Amino acid sequence: MVSKFVLYDVSLLVLFTLAIVLFLYKRRKNLQRQGLLYLYRTKVGIRFIEWTSNKFPRTLYYMQYLVVACGFVLMIAMTYLIVNFSYMYLTSDVIAQTLKVPVIVPLVPYLPELFNLDFLPPFYFTYWILIIAIIAIPHEFAHGIIARLNKIKIHSTGFGFLGPFLAAFVEQDEKDMESAKKFPQMAILAAGTFANIIFTIIFGLIFWLFFISTFSPAGIIFTSYATTYVPVADIDSYNGISIDSIDEINGLINVEERYAPIILEGNKFFVSSVQMKNALENNITHVGGVLDSPAFRENLTGVIVEADGVKVTSFEQLSGILDNKSPGEILNIKTLQKNGEIKEQNIELAGIDGRALLGIGLAPIEPRGPMGFVYKFVASIKNPFVYYESTFGDAGQFIYHFLWWTVLISLSVALVNMLPLGIFDGGRFFYLTIWGITGSKKVGEIAFKLSTYLLLLVIVALMVKWLLIFV
Repeated sequence: MVSKFVLYDVSLLVLFTLAIVLFLYKRRKNLQRQGLLYLYRTKVGIRFIEWTSNKFPRTLYYMQYLVVACGFVLMIAMTYLIVNFSYMYLTSDVIAQTLKVPVIVPLVPYLPELFNLDFLPPFYFTYWILIIAIIAIPHEFAHGIIARLNKIKIHSTGFGFLGPFLAAFVEQDEKDMESAKKFPQMAILAAGTFANIIFTIIFGLIFWLFFISTFSPAGIIFTSYATTYVPVADIDSYNGISIDSIDEINGLINVEERYAPIILEGNKFFVSSVQMKNALENNITHVGGVLDSPAFRENLTGVIVEADGVKVTSFEQLSGILDNKSPGEILNIKTLQKNGEIKEQNIELAGIDGRALLGIGLAPIEPRGPMGFVYKFVASIKNPFVYYESTFGDAGQFIYHFLWWTVLISLSVALVNMLPLGIFDGGRFFYLTIWGITGSKKVGEIAFKLSTYLLLLVIVALMVKWLLIFV
């Protein structure tokens, strides 16, 4: 079904592109160019904006305080996240090598496939076009509704085209906007991201309800082979060659090889060539070493769905099966591969302290701060080490991934848009904040320019780091 759907999805992408080209060609007289953007202005939606602002003036008036507060929270949260991410990205090669994708890249259909991002679900064109509507329309209409609440004229609504990329807009009267007081301006600027947060919550609830009602455990996901921390200074042999000092390892590393065998106190391990190189360059004393285990030797991969004829849905269940085995016995194991096929293997178990050893492990993810709270909340609903199947089959997976992307992108747009950067709403929001705090418009302008240049400098540094690693 998936391969057939991809064919339909790509066909829809081609037809949509042709339709956009034809639409723009027929209405080329109504298009206006602003830099690289082409804008198509309409009056669609203006009546709805007027009706909403007139129907609920009191509710919207008090809601502005919540909107502005949300803007501050998002700005602080995004600034915190980008500072932490940038520090980790620039001081370690591991994150860049794991993420693979450049830090600045447009969200296009099939992005995970283009960059071979195994940790992300597929991102179809169907998802892309629906999510744009879910994000852009409420975002822009929220701007317009709060603007009209504060007696700022709306000239037009419409769509923007940057090549194949779409955007929506609500065009406000700039003179009215600039002459308005600071608080109404800030409410207007933050209204779009507030709408995105509301839709994040709505689709998050739909996502949660859909998952708990249609999915059940069907396998377990192991994230690594059995590993331990290896002291670099104590390594006796690297890649089959005896060594007397750490310096000798440098000439033996081949980063094209994923793993290299080492001997440590008579025991055999495998270490990542990239991690070993990074450890030597940065004087790191220990590296992760993969135990020479049955799972590693037999290249056990995929989701474990069955062991010795028993369906496995938890690690405790697999541990129970291993407890009844002895070292040297054969374990029949079935795994679900990425291509959807079931792979069957007979693996001879090793032993450790007299117990049977398969040699798989978990690499627990423990993010700190706000992300740690989010991770723990999500993990309490969906165990990240358990594979789930939907009662609707492939259709259930399709809906699940669509809702997953919708929540992720809605939240990401809300956060990014409140960055104190000139091109985003957060830029002017930050400028008005500093102006209001200091009472000086000039200080606000200086702070706005500094934050913009600083963030642009960080973005350039992140891109340079990516280029140095991948180009």
